[in-house]
Amino acid sequence: MPNSTAPTPPNPLTLLMPVNNGVSVQTLLGLISQNQAAIDQALTNIGTVHFARFLVFDTSVPNLQPPSLTTSSNLVLAVITEYDGSFADYISDFVGQLAAVFNALLALVVGGSAVIPVQNNQAAFQTFVQTNDASQNPAAPALYCAYPYTVQTILKDCGSTASGVGA
Repeated sequence: MPNSTAPTPPNPLTLLMPVNNGVSVQTLLGLISQNQAAIDQALTNIGTVHFARFLVFDTSVPNLQPPSLTTSSNLVLAVITEYDGSFADYISDFVGQLAAVFNALLALVVGGSAVIPVQNNQAAFQTFVQTNDASQNPAAPALYCAYPYTVQTILKDCGSTASGVGA
């Protein structure tokens, strides 16, 4: 990428949030699905996120994949991203763009109700995310990155704009 500025690898986020008892996989996935367009638009608007995904784990099964859309007392909601810039700016951008979505999701996870509404509790929300971010754990392995460029550098050098290509 010849026109690129100094390389800067992205930062990982692996937010793991235990789900409150009585919440089903279907409820979690339904909430994410009904907000997917807003989530995708926010990711495009923010312009610093390389990749983002939600996963639901069930710690009671060896492969961690929920066997059905039923309720389990062992669910964990994961938000996994790679982003550019500082953690504080990243959280601030998401609060500005997706407060309503985060408020709805946080109501379903252990400890989440203490930080909602996130738009009025941004410092507490940031602490909550840091506490539950497995990527910030000192024992976490480093992120491998095949390219050390920001989203904006990649888009500029490719003559493209963010499109939120989903898989």
